[in-house]
Amino acid sequence: MSEASKRSVVVERTSTGQFIATNPRGGTLRFGTDGGDAFTPVELLLAAIGGCSAADVDVATGRHAEPTAFSVEVSGDKISDEQGNRMTGLRVTFHVAFPDEEGADRARAILPRAVKASHDRLCTVSRTVELGTPVATEIAED
Repeated sequence: MSEASKRSVVVERTSTGQFIATNPRGGTLRFGTDGGDAFTPVELLLAAIGGCSAADVDVATGRHAEPTAFSVEVSGDKISDEQGNRMTGLRVTFHVAFPDEEGADRARAILPRAVKASHDRLCTVSRTVELGTPVATEIAED
């Protein structure tokens, strides 16, 4: 793989159950597991699926009209069974509306195709989840 295809973040513990993820551009995202208001790792996964699909659909429909409403609800069930902890029943629901103006009919018409294209081939996050990519773990010696 080329360096251009490489993606990474660094996750640092800030206190018990609290973490900050930092990307190579310096952006940060706080999350946690201690029941506070921070996103949990599972909520971040759901947000990543929704955000990836939202971005794809926004590019396709936004060329034609500015939406008056645009949200994406992502849900699923967290279970624990013989395979371990995991999410099942993942569902991505788009709530999109366009004004009555030029281009809006075209945006409405391509919305289903844009959602399908995101799901079937464009959204890296949901494609990775659906196809099941192995995750390797290691401990670095510092």
